Amino acid sequence: MLKNDTVQTIRDKALWMRRRAFRMVHEAQLGHPGGDFSAIDIIATLYFGVMRFDPAKPDLEGRDRFIMSKGHATGALYTALCAAGYYPEDWLSTYMQPNSKLNGHPNRNYLPGVETNTGPLGHGMPVALGIAIAGQISGSDHRTFVLTGDGELQEGSNWEAAMTAGHRKLENLTLIVDRNRLQQGMGTEETNGLDPLDDKFRAFGWEAVMVDGHDVGGLLDILSEPRTGKSKPLCVIANTVKGKGVSFMENKASWHHGVPNAEQFAIAMEELV
Repeated sequence: MLKNDTVQTIRDKALWMRRRAFRMVHEAQLGHPGGDFSAIDIIATLYFGVMRFDPAKPDLEGRDRFIMSKGHATGALYTALCAAGYYPEDWLSTYMQPNSKLNGHPNRNYLPGVETNTGPLGHGMPVALGIAIAGQISGSDHRTFVLTGDGELQEGSNWEAAMTAGHRKLENLTLIVDRNRLQQGMGTEETNGLDPLDDKFRAFGWEAVMVDGHDVGGLLDILSEPRTGKSKPLCVIANTVKGKGVSFMENKASWHHGVPNAEQFAIAMEELV
């Protein structure tokens, strides 16, 4: 497929994911739509432009692995897995309902395509590290991608994993930071400053690049570039907007876990076209 066609496919999938995720949150009156919307373009690019996987064989040995470390943003992950063919759309209507497979945090025991349970922040990166080390030892050519929130990087386990990944030269590991600069209640730099984030990762032995996290063409170029021979893990700092695509949500910390009323839902559906 030509790049322009792939980019259009990703954009179409991302729009569908935003609309469907917001409906899920509205119906459940639970969720984290701000973080869903900052991450959706990244996740859509991975699933519909970069990663190798087969939804009919979710445990395929040679598949690329994706770890959703910011596990509270399940609206983004569940809609991606659905659009990729892992399960039917009617499952999305059960989001956070009693006995639903679609919990507030992803659970690999319930859903195909979920590599590991996440939610407690700082857990996904160490798991991704272990998967990448296993791939390095076995000589597998699969890649491991992990998405963290920027506020999540306040967890020390991420930096222990980053130090080990740099030491082991894990070129098969790619970390993407959803850099929306907001966490629950306030900005990340007010809470515990991260900048200069790229230099911090370089100091740990990583290649670090910055990209507009909503430019799917730019994301596609960076994330699909072969890593063989790089001898370094890759950190992609994706500058994003919390609540991207809905005017009253954008850059508002209150939408970290805000839920829409009927009027807000209608406005968002008009804007998400």
